[in-house]
Amino acid sequence: MNQEKAIIGFIGSGGIARSHAYSLNSLRYFYDDIPEIELYAVCSATKESRTTFSKRFGFIKPYDLEEFVGDNKINTVFILGPNNVHYEHLKVAFGMSGLKRIYLEKPVCSNPEEEEAISALIQIRSDIKIQVGFQFLFSATVRDMLVLWKSGKLGKPLHFDLKYWHSDYLRKEYRDRRQSRLTPAPDGGAMADLGSHSLSLLIAFLGNRLRITGALQGGHFGDVREDSDLFSLINIYDDATGAVGSLSASRITSGTGDYFSVELHAQEGAIKYSTNSPDYFEFYTEESGIWNRQMVGSDFKPFSSFPSAHVPPGWLRSMIHAHYVFLKGNDHNEFVPDIEHGLTVQRLVTHTAEHLKIFRKSIKSG
Repeated sequence: MNQEKAIIGFIGSGGIARSHAYSLNSLRYFYDDIPEIELYAVCSATKESRTTFSKRFGFIKPYDLEEFVGDNKINTVFILGPNNVHYEHLKVAFGMSGLKRIYLEKPVCSNPEEEEAISALIQIRSDIKIQVGFQFLFSATVRDMLVLWKSGKLGKPLHFDLKYWHSDYLRKEYRDRRQSRLTPAPDGGAMADLGSHSLSLLIAFLGNRLRITGALQGGHFGDVREDSDLFSLINIYDDATGAVGSLSASRITSGTGDYFSVELHAQEGAIKYSTNSPDYFEFYTEESGIWNRQMVGSDFKPFSSFPSAHVPPGWLRSMIHAHYVFLKGNDHNEFVPDIEHGLTVQRLVTHTAEHLKIFRKSIKSG
């Protein structure tokens, strides 16, 4: 394994950047074999934000974008800015001669033209490792669920249901703070921001041949543009297996906290998981006739079971493991979301946006 020192630079210094800084600083507590890490540079649009962030979280250089891309010492870049600049930041990062790896927060881009441009860029710089920030894939429970599902024990998939819901955008003060997230899909909206995580997980289980067949959206507030989906639901068909299902994303579902769930039903059984009980998943087999609870907790063996396998995992724990896989290159029992995976998710979000337009038009003509 490559143990070259990771000289890390952040593009972005907002809330998600803080989570990544925490995760990088925490790696040493969980894993014995991480490479040496230097939190070297942070870049953001304003001098005050990057200076404050660098001092608070231990980065050496607060840079503007030109200074950042001109520093060839940086070999590892985290792209953590707003959705609509992910592509621009990816493009400039590809011009950095010392670059070895990129951690790209989802969504990878904001429109079909950028999707095509990224496909061309990665052919030119195929030497750069890119990992996309779909961290649900790195929870201990989802890792074990995938192992069971891929074993074939539950048989051919028949239908599925996935949800990612929260309620923050019910509050006007929250909507006012998050105006950049209220643009229409595929740049913004609930499906791009939340549903993309569910699409990523579904691809990990079923593969890349998913097709959007229809979409609905709901939730109307006078201060939110009509083409921004606050709640959206899509129907999906899997060309590979014939399985069908639904996937919903919501920013306005009262009483949910931050709720994620997945159910997959197959010919010989079923499997399900929700963040209400993050330390286990359940599976059913027709042969046994009973639901079984598989406890997982924080067991990331063979890499780590710190602080203990039976301790319930948290949101940041899966992000820490995502960083370990990103820097170490160790992918035992992992589905690693590379740039091709990110582009596949993005294309589905783009198709969702097209179906949402059809739905809105049908309601108006109605």
